[in-house]
Amino acid sequence: MVFGKIFSGLFGGGGDKAPAASRHQTQEYKGYLITPAPTSRDGQWQVAGSISRTFDDGDTRTHDFIRADLMPSEEQAAEFAARKARQIIDEQGDRVFG
Repeated sequence: MVFGKIFSGLFGGGGDKAPAASRHQTQEYKGYLITPAPTSRDGQWQVAGSISRTFDDGDTRTHDFIRADLMPSEEQAAEFAARKARQIIDEQGDRVFG
């Protein structure tokens, strides 16, 4: 199923599970919390992370994302994940949870 692996990598599915607990620092951005969570893949680091927000009613929602992008170091992948999360927030806002 090489074909399936190619598409799962491109669209963020398959492979490793959703980002696990991260050892990277959570950042606040426009009322959202961004937690980079890169994962090791084939000797490189895959860009992944989560975006969460606690709403006025106390409900906390989280959106996990996994990108096809690979970086040579964990730190580079974490920095790119934080940058990508800020872009997602700017473009989608709360719709990211829907």
